[in-house]
Amino acid sequence: MIIPIRCFTCGKPVAHLRKEYEERVAKGEDAGKVMTDLGLQRYCCRALFLGHVDLIDTAAAFKKY
Repeated sequence: MIIPIRCFTCGKPVAHLRKEYEERVAKGEDAGKVMTDLGLQRYCCRALFLGHVDLIDTAAAFKKY
């Protein structure tokens, strides 16, 4: 739903990098270069960023009453 605080595999903190990653990719920069610049060298952390789908808005539409 939301980006995990740490990588599931290696435990590196990654959540604080998500906003800058999204902003730079939206401006047209290459996603791979941005991840390298942010210090995401391991394939597990990179896969976490590439495979993440933000579904918080979709889930929030279904409220329990």
